[in-house]
Amino acid sequence: MTAPRYAVRALALSISLAAVAAIAVIGVPPLAQAAPGATGAPVGGPQLTRGGVIVNLAPGVPAPPAMPGASFLIADMDTGQILAARAPHAPHRPASTLKTLTALTLIPRLDPDQMIMVKPQDVRVEGSRVGILAGTAYSTRTLLQGLLLASGNDAAYALARANQSVAVTLAEMNQTAARLGAFDTLAKDPSGLDHPGEVSSAYDLALIGRAAMKLPSFRGYVSSRTASVPGGKSSSGKMLPGFRINNHNRLLYNYDGAIGIKNGYTIAARQTFIAAATRGGKTYIVTELSSPNGSWRPTAALLDWAFAHGSRLTPIGQLVEPGAAIRPVLPSLTGSQPTSLPTAPARPPVLQPWVGVVGLLAGLTLVGAWSTRRISRRR
Repeated sequence: MTAPRYAVRALALSISLAAVAAIAVIGVPPLAQAAPGATGAPVGGPQLTRGGVIVNLAPGVPAPPAMPGASFLIADMDTGQILAARAPHAPHRPASTLKTLTALTLIPRLDPDQMIMVKPQDVRVEGSRVGILAGTAYSTRTLLQGLLLASGNDAAYALARANQSVAVTLAEMNQTAARLGAFDTLAKDPSGLDHPGEVSSAYDLALIGRAAMKLPSFRGYVSSRTASVPGGKSSSGKMLPGFRINNHNRLLYNYDGAIGIKNGYTIAARQTFIAAATRGGKTYIVTELSSPNGSWRPTAALLDWAFAHGSRLTPIGQLVEPGAAIRPVLPSLTGSQPTSLPTAPARPPVLQPWVGVVGLLAGLTLVGAWSTRRISRRR
C-alpha cells in the first residue's frame, strides 16, 4: 500500500505545482477595467501627446517660428481648432495668467457696482499690487481692472473675500476649470502666486482664456490700455488722490489687432502669457508657459504665422467646449497628471514566471522519482 499512496501524493503534488506554473506563466488577468466612458487619450485629441513642435504642415507652409517657452499653443479662438503646440498638456506654474480664471469665476458672481471694503490683509499680499488702500471701498469694476491690467494681487484677495472667502473662491475656480475640461489646472491662490501643487497647462490656459473672452466685460477690461483708480484715505488718515494704472500686456501696445489678455511672472514660473489678436475676421489665441523671454515679439511672430497660413493647416486638435470632455484616466505622454485618478479595486499579486518554472520542474522530478521507485521495487 505504500507505493500506491506515494504515487497518489506525488501525482497530486505534481498537478498542483503544474497549475501554479500555468498561472504564473500566463499571469492573473486584471480585475479592474477603466471606468465606463473614461479614456486615456488627452483632452483635445491624440496628436497632443506627440513630442516636439506638433503641427500638420501643408505643402508650401513654413514651420511655425521658434517659441522660447517650455510649452505653447496657438488656436483659432472661434472654432477652437489648434494649429500648433509644444507639450500642450505639460504641467507648469501659471503665475498671474491664473487671474484669468479668477476673473472668469467672479465676474458672473459679483455685481460690478458693488463696493468692496479693502482690508489690511489684502494689501499685505506679496508680489505685484495695484496700490489700493486698506479701509477704502472700491467697486468690483475697479478691482477687476486692477486685477487684469495691473495684475494686482491685492485686488485678487479683495475680490476673493467679497465672494464669501478665498477658500470658497478657490473651490469655485477649480469647479470652473473642471467644467471647461481644464483638467490639468489646480488653483491654490486667486492671484496666481506660487503654491505647492498649483499648476496649469498651455491647453488649459487656452480653454480658460477662450471662455473668459466670451464675457463682454472681461473682454473690455483686458483690451484696455489704462484705467483710473479713485483716491482714498491712507493708514495715517491722509487723503490720497486717485491714479491711473497701465495694462502690463505689452502686445496691446505693439501688435496690430491685439485684444488681450494676460501675462504673468514669478521666479519659479518664469514668464507666462495668454494673448489674443484679431485680423481679417480671424481671431487666434496663444498661450505660453515657463518661458525665459518676456518679450512680446515671439508671440507676435507666431500670430503673424497663423494669420498668414492658418487657413491652409490641418488642425492637430481641438479646444473642447465646456462640459464636453471626460477626465483622462491616464497621464499624457507629456508628463501632465490628471487632478485625480479612479481607484482600481485591489487584485491578487501576480506570481513571477520563474516560480511556475520551478514548480513544474519539481512536479516532474517527483513523478520521475516515483517511477524509479516502482521500477526498483519490481526488480
